[in-house]
Amino acid sequence: MLNISPTILIKEISKLIRNLLNKKALKLNSIPNKILKVAALIIVKDLIKVASYYFASRIILKSLKKSITIVLYKEKKKDYSLLGSYKLITLKNTLVKILEKHVANIISKAVEEYRLLP
Repeated sequence: MLNISPTILIKEISKLIRNLLNKKALKLNSIPNKILKVAALIIVKDLIKVASYYFASRIILKSLKKSITIVLYKEKKKDYSLLGSYKLITLKNTLVKILEKHVANIISKAVEEYRLLP
């Protein structure tokens, strides 16, 4: 079993926030990525404390599980009765996406370190 430490490094989370795209649509929590980048300079330590607590407690808040899925037409399709004529866009809480990326990075490092894939 992979043991993920609840201690999240400020440097890693700050980097993930910096790498968010500025021109993305507002997410479920209505925080534009551009604003989150500016606020992160001030709130990153508190975000990490909260996230570490929830990781250590193995708690996932219901509000963090929520998302909105939007169905859009793909342009210039001949038959809109086919599923392939549409694309789905899921809007998630921006902070959840950052934490998901952090966990994905930990898993990727473990896969490489322990050579879990051929």
